[in-house]
Amino acid sequence: MKITLSAVAMLAMIVSGPARAAALSDAEATFLDQLVTASVVLEQRCDGYEVDGAGGVQLGARLLGSPEAAMAMIDAYAAAIKARDGESYDPGKFRPEVSDAAAKTFRRVRTDLVRDPKRACADYGDAGVDRGLLRRY
Repeated sequence: MKITLSAVAMLAMIVSGPARAAALSDAEATFLDQLVTASVVLEQRCDGYEVDGAGGVQLGARLLGSPEAAMAMIDAYAAAIKARDGESYDPGKFRPEVSDAAAKTFRRVRTDLVRDPKRACADYGDAGVDRGLLRRY
């Protein structure tokens, strides 16, 4: 059996793709977890909460060191959502590790919200308000 160099190179790229994905720093993982949790509260239409965009950037800046780093994480999460939904997205902003971590958090929080919406909306929503990602209306 004759294997061409290009086939070997292609296989190496496929196998090493997940290995190339950088790990999230602790600060990135924390901010992403909080960002995704707040977005699930909004996606599930928990009554009384809305996004606090400025507060979210401020929280991210405190955790990540700058507003630019916070916006980069927000953009990476937005790209992950678009990729998951099959929409066009900026591949330069997509980070596989963000997509993977966001999907895990999303499933966990959404499961809690479906199982006990009243308690989970209050718990997750109030936590989002306390962190500055959400505000009450």
